[in-house]
Parts: sequence; structure tokens; C-alpha cells
Amino acid sequence: MGGMQANYVQRLRLTFRKEGPTRFIGHLDLARTLERSLNRARIPMSYSQGFNQRPRMQLAAALPLGYTSACELADIWLKESMDPETARQQMMARMAPGIDVWDVQEVGLKEPALQTRTLDSTYEVTLLEPVDREALQAGITALLAAEALPRERRDKAYDLRPLVLDLALLPPAGDLAQLSMRLMLMVGQTGRPDEVLDALALDPLAARIHRTAITLSPLEEGD
Repeated sequence: MGGMQANYVQRLRLTFRKEGPTRFIGHLDLARTLERSLNRARIPMSYSQGFNQRPRMQLAAALPLGYTSACELADIWLKESMDPETARQQMMARMAPGIDVWDVQEVGLKEPALQTRTLDSTYEVTLLEPVDREALQAGITALLAAEALPRERRDKAYDLRPLVLDLALLPPAGDLAQLSMRLMLMVGQTGRPDEVLDALALDPLAARIHRTAITLSPLEEGD
């Protein structure tokens, strides 16, 4: 560290829902919204040293605009220790509408960064237009059987198939069809639900996409 004094004593991991009005807040704005809420709640955040001081906070994974989530993850570093549940209640007393911090846990200061530990994420997708369930099931079966699914993202060719770990049409519940998809979530290998919908000839804009789980890699001994 070159003689820099660590100015934090505790690391807390927040698990939060992102719903309602926060659906259309992008990744950077989400970090700023959290930061403002935590400051209003008088959470003793640790700040980076240097000219442009930022709170020590890391989000696990960006959630695309318009998606909702039950399970976003953020780590924050505090300069004074707090009881995690007390911290959660204090945060929620001042939290921006649409963000619901439902779990706070203390984690090891030396654990690797969240972004380096994400493996996959699970989505529940509600199709807002009627679909032919049999045709859709046939499309899913064909997609899963494909050896490769060449696609383009931002003018770069890539193969979607290895990024799709699981894809299923959920049993009927109500009028709207729902899909479950588990997609890779690793640096440079991220499956996007809108791309899967597109590959199934469905309109991504006619779907509600909700993240229900993020899987982290297990910690190695010593982490």
C-alpha cells in the first residue's frame, strides 16, 4: 500500500431490490443514488484518498436499463463498525424509492472484489404479448440443441450459445408466458436476456426482465 493508512474497519455486503422508479436509473447513477442515500442515512462510509474522493463501494454487476432485480449486490467499506441489521434499518429510513435493501452481511475485508466473483445470473422474463407456447417451446429446444449461435453485439461477432446455461418456459400462470434463463456473468462473457429473446424471435421491448439471482464463485482458502 506504500504507507497509505487503510481508512476502513468494516466491509458490508448489501443485497437489494431495484424496482419501480429505479428501473430506468443506469449503473453509474445507481451508485450515486446509493451513495446519496447512505450519506443521508449517516452511514460512516470510507472514502478513497486523493483529489477526487469517492466512497468505497463496489457493485457486483451492471443491470441493463429497464430491468428490475431482487438481488443486486453492493459492498461498502465503513470507517466505523456497525451492526449489519442496524445499518440496514438506518439505510432504509433514508433510501431512494425503488431500492429495497433487504439483507446486509459483514464480509471479510480481504475478500476479492465482487465483480471478479460473478459466475452467472438468473432472470425471470414475462412476455407482455400473447405467444404460441408450442412454437416457443420448439424454439427453446432448438436454441439449446444448437452447437453455436453466432450473433453480433456492438458490431462484434460472438457466440451466444456458451453464454446460455439454462433456458426454460415456465408452467402457465395467468395470461402471460414466462421464461427462466440462467446466463453467464463473467468479465467478457456475459449473456444478455434481450439477446436470448431476440434469438427466439421475440421482441425484447415487449418483455419485463427481472433478475432473481447472482451466483458468486466460492471463496478460496485464505480469502
